[in-house]
Amino acid sequence: MKVGIMGIGTYIPENYMTAEEIAEKSGIPVDVIKEKFGVIKKPIPGPEDTTSYMGIQAALKAIKDAEISPEEIDLVIWNGGQHKDYPNWLAGLKVANDIGAVNAWSFDMEAMCGSMMAGMEVAKSMMIANEEINTVLLVSGYRNGDLIDYRVKETSFMFDLGAGGAAMILRKNYNRNVILSTAFKGDGSFAEDCVIEVGGSKKWPMEKEDVKRMHFVVRDIENFKEKLKEKTMPNFYYVIDRSLEKAELTRKDINYLAILHFKRSAHLGVLEELGLKEEQSTYLEEYGHMGQNDQILSIELGLKTGKIKEGDNIVMVGAGLGFVWAAAVVKWGEANK
Repeated sequence: MKVGIMGIGTYIPENYMTAEEIAEKSGIPVDVIKEKFGVIKKPIPGPEDTTSYMGIQAALKAIKDAEISPEEIDLVIWNGGQHKDYPNWLAGLKVANDIGAVNAWSFDMEAMCGSMMAGMEVAKSMMIANEEINTVLLVSGYRNGDLIDYRVKETSFMFDLGAGGAAMILRKNYNRNVILSTAFKGDGSFAEDCVIEVGGSKKWPMEKEDVKRMHFVVRDIENFKEKLKEKTMPNFYYVIDRSLEKAELTRKDINYLAILHFKRSAHLGVLEELGLKEEQSTYLEEYGHMGQNDQILSIELGLKTGKIKEGDNIVMVGAGLGFVWAAAVVKWGEANK
């Protein structure tokens, strides 16, 4: 059974934080922010840009791109950030209601910044298992940048966090933009290395001073760095290669890489390792890292610039704090019948 992407959409807030502003807040030289961190500017939320609102706007664009009515959607899967409008709250139901998906039910799930690929796997599996599910909306809103304190140098690897929304319409037996495969790898040894230490059940009830502690911290920075150095890139390549293997493809078959934003040297290193040219990907230096939205944004930009063409093999790849690495292979355009 084929499951294809009918439409995609993104939402980018109008407000931006520049590299100069990040440098001022963090004390890190602006040239380091631009060249090493790879951020010229990044979108930040305005007053109306709640997590669900950004997802709703992206969903409406995806519906328009798919040329369907909201009533055709059978299931809405929220795979955006856990930092939502309210704690302990289902964002997907809010999205379904506000876009007019009156025939859909919904649930929320997340694999952090690997969520879009995880959502594709879950949606495809549910379509195969349930004959009543034919059209699924994956929708994400992300503003984890709210949870960054620029004075905490140990979390500088997250100073690129931006805000935005992304969405994807999937349909069963749709013969275009077919999802060929997905692959994942997890490592729970990272589970409590980088966390927000207040606001959860482990530190409850909150105390007055906890408000100032509602930001990410790294508990043992040297150990964290060592594990990242040892495991991050091998696991990226593992999920890429495994997804290609499952699609009966090799690295030589990759036409476009839709990869998350991370430091410039890592981006260029991945391209070199995979034998790709810079024009076979998009470096999101004017967006920063928008969590699970990066891959959809990259595809959207790739289509606009002509980097993605009919018949191309797209590899989507990301990693979620905690850690889970995720990849998916999509055959863009008309699939072989």
